[in-house]
Amino acid sequence: MATKSGLMRKAHFLGTKIKSLRKRNRLTLEDLSVRCVQIDAAAAPSVSYLSMIENGKRVPSEQLVRIIADIFQKDINWFYDESLEDEAMDPAPRTSAVAGMPLEPGFLFSDELLQLAIPELLAQTGTTGRQFAHLLIRAHQESNQNRFPDLERAAESVGKKQFPLRIEDLIDIAKSLGLKIRWFDNSTFKDKGDLDKPLNTLVRSFFDAPNQIYLNRSLEDTPARLKFDLANHIAHMVLHGGDGARAPQISGGRVSGRRHDAESPNMDAKDILFAWRDFECSYFAAALLGPKTAFRQFLARHSYGIDAGRKIDLTTTLVMRRMSSVSPYPHWHYFDAYPPGNLRAVYRGNGIPLPWGNMTMISDPCQHWAVFRMLGTRSNRPSAQISVLESSGEKRLYCCESIRSKDAAGNPHVLCAGIDLAPALQAQGIDSASTIEQIEAACNRNGGSGPIPTEARRQLESIGKILNIGWIADGATKDATIICPRSSSCPRDKHCLGRSKRRRRPKIDEIRESLQLG
Repeated sequence: MATKSGLMRKAHFLGTKIKSLRKRNRLTLEDLSVRCVQIDAAAAPSVSYLSMIENGKRVPSEQLVRIIADIFQKDINWFYDESLEDEAMDPAPRTSAVAGMPLEPGFLFSDELLQLAIPELLAQTGTTGRQFAHLLIRAHQESNQNRFPDLERAAESVGKKQFPLRIEDLIDIAKSLGLKIRWFDNSTFKDKGDLDKPLNTLVRSFFDAPNQIYLNRSLEDTPARLKFDLANHIAHMVLHGGDGARAPQISGGRVSGRRHDAESPNMDAKDILFAWRDFECSYFAAALLGPKTAFRQFLARHSYGIDAGRKIDLTTTLVMRRMSSVSPYPHWHYFDAYPPGNLRAVYRGNGIPLPWGNMTMISDPCQHWAVFRMLGTRSNRPSAQISVLESSGEKRLYCCESIRSKDAAGNPHVLCAGIDLAPALQAQGIDSASTIEQIEAACNRNGGSGPIPTEARRQLESIGKILNIGWIADGATKDATIICPRSSSCPRDKHCLGRSKRRRRPKIDEIRESLQLG
């Protein structure tokens, strides 16, 4: 019969190991409880019971240990060997997609000179205030890993963390803030906006100071979009007192963030203000409709399925963009692309290079990115892809899930959410560089895309279970592919454009070398 001290020792080691695994993977007690429910609802522990286990006050049953072993992909014997691992590996994330650099002489970059020079720079390059603002906002998002607790708290104070919210709930919130709702009828029309080719355009809604929301009656046919627009205007009332200084909500030709009545192609200070307010209100709306803890648990229950929002009338766009803000795993990226290559929204977590720009289209984007593949299909089903990306001599491993959709005006576009897999591999003690090399070699043996080797596939499937992201395993069953930012710099052994990978050295380097040799 086990002694009391023996049971306490057993409880201590089990609790410490479970807590270490949970912390390593950035899960809260609530997150771990939800994961246990997914596997076995009857045996899943409550949050309080998990806390007692981690503190050595309770000994978990063998059934519960097996559940936790499955979640973290550990052999059950590991929990009982009474030895503690070294400190959990937690590689430092690359938090900024745009690397900062000291610029000299510093006085040239003073606030006063920049405010004088930037409008002239934009005017001479034909860059609109909206485009410039989006670059600044994107850098702000990426430096904060797309997490803004002040906006989260503001949304939760209004919505009381209720989830899910119905249209009636949002109307009640709007009325409590003194907002009035009016409907208008307006169909789609053609508008070129900032693009060369006109797109279908729909004015979905707009705000008139001090408290009037105008909604297009066509939104009644799509409750998910109606909910988002209502939440967006509630955000304007809460954050800016309903002063009316913001862009209308438009789908299609006129890109959001630019005033609908603005015709100047150059700098307009209001464009920057409106773009920032659009970002704030959009983030607030997503936090209102998907409060952090509840939405995180919702995603966990559905293994981060990008179309899970259909069950509760949330747009796929909102679900995919919200993932990067609520997931315990911080290494995400997100694209919203319109053909042939126009970015409406982008979040570049971990510094993923872009295959094209959102200010001007480039002539040679790598066509092997999942988002480009989806732009050329008619399928509306989600598709996962594992990719080896080489940029500036660095190799990375990504998994993404893409889906082709239509906006409120009927224009096709592709939504893509993905993660950097290397930090997840490293956190589990796996040599990510070796895994990437295995997958890259397999791709090159097959002309640039090929089946993932067995050992690497097993590792990715394990990571998918640990992160609880179902589409990682889906991607691992398909051919991986080598991608890069530019086709002209293709890293494949067999260049996708049929060119040699060898680049000509700069002439000055040749001159220097000849002088040194002489």
